[in-house]
Amino acid sequence: MTKSVFKEGFLWGGATAANQLEGAYQADGKGLSVADAMPGGKQRWSILAGAKFDWEIDENNYIYPNHTGIDHYHRFKEDIALFAKMGFKCYRFSIAWSRIFPNGDETAPNEAGLRFYDELIDECLKYDIEPVVTISHYEMPLHLAKKYGGWKNRELIAFYENFATVVLNRYYQKVKYWMTFNEINSPFELPALSMGMVKSNGGGDWQNIFQAWHHQFVASAKAVKIGHDLDPHLQIGCMIIYGTSYSYDANPINQVATMIQNQEFNYFCADVQVRGHYPAYVKRMFEKYNVQPLEMKADDLALIAAHTVDYIGFSYYMSTAINETTTAEKVQGNILGGVKNPFLKASDWGWQIDPDGLRIALNELYNRYEKPLFIVENGLGAYDEVDENFYVADDYRIDYLRKHIKSMGQAVADGVDLMGYTPWGCIDLVSASTGEMSKRYGFIYVDKDDQGQGTFNRYEKKSFDWYKKVIATNGADLV
Repeated sequence: MTKSVFKEGFLWGGATAANQLEGAYQADGKGLSVADAMPGGKQRWSILAGAKFDWEIDENNYIYPNHTGIDHYHRFKEDIALFAKMGFKCYRFSIAWSRIFPNGDETAPNEAGLRFYDELIDECLKYDIEPVVTISHYEMPLHLAKKYGGWKNRELIAFYENFATVVLNRYYQKVKYWMTFNEINSPFELPALSMGMVKSNGGGDWQNIFQAWHHQFVASAKAVKIGHDLDPHLQIGCMIIYGTSYSYDANPINQVATMIQNQEFNYFCADVQVRGHYPAYVKRMFEKYNVQPLEMKADDLALIAAHTVDYIGFSYYMSTAINETTTAEKVQGNILGGVKNPFLKASDWGWQIDPDGLRIALNELYNRYEKPLFIVENGLGAYDEVDENFYVADDYRIDYLRKHIKSMGQAVADGVDLMGYTPWGCIDLVSASTGEMSKRYGFIYVDKDDQGQGTFNRYEKKSFDWYKKVIATNGADLV
């Protein structure tokens, strides 16, 4: 066995989000979240793409897979035991905002919601699994979207600060690793989930989106301050989507377009949260998107500067190719578009598979910011076929993950400080973008279909044993 390049104590694990697996969407005092109002299938994407939506649940006409998730709320002990069997060193999950503050604007939290996370965190610690908590992950209380218009309203800063204060005070002695917002740069396509904004309440207006971003930057800085005041050793990170971007060819027009793509998508939100100030190129962005000077309070910029994040968490699923000069086939992906890269294969959902792009991403991020990096989402969404024993021989997933972990090792050898790796959807869950169960990422198969039918029983896939060996050897045989 070769020697591992990954540091001792490397955080191998898996990642989920509350709204995609917990279910129990109205149990024990939980309020509705924006995700609860999102139906599955094509109807969900029409909402995410910006169609008018009145934020009402219509159970007579639509299926809402999030409402039951995979019933993790009642089966979390079984799930964490399976994670422990794989050897997880950490587990990334989110706290459902509307479980703690059902409407979001209350002053006192819902104690029953906090008790659930008490038990969940204690169950992780029982197996020496480090909890990695995302404070807000596409699940803001629906009431905040409907009454206040989402994050474009400055009042949400105080509501988030109250939420962060409660959970940080409750758990800071048990949880070392935190992230403030999931994929904070996603509003280029998903302001509904990340900001509580659709066209009918301002989500189609770039002025509102940039104003909402500013409010989230301030809120994030406040959460960092709260956490560090409690314990300066807490590790509090930001979390972005990163899509390595290539120019389609050597044409300088495409080279410039790629530079702009990187600045706007890959760097803007991280520049503010890591460096502590708005970058110079924001002037061009405001002109491009017709954004007037943002409304700010006198101490906003000082707060952002004083309370930057400790590390950068990011999701990486694919790269993108930028072409402004010729006609080429368009592709889809995790928020990313671009054109088809002829050198890459794609997943069942058209996401271009690019392990080498992860090595590039790690080098670009680390050399730009010189902060520790944490890959908190990566994986292959695929159609899994089960045999009569509910076994999935998912060699395609193993191949995807093996190549990406190898690229991680190469980046570490390049000098990148990498904290850990938590593949997305370590147990099958509901897709955020499509509301489907059939788009599966997990090492564990969950017997539930797109219509919400099934036993919800858990079954280990072939990749389960493979990942268990990866963790046991600290990735030694893959580099």
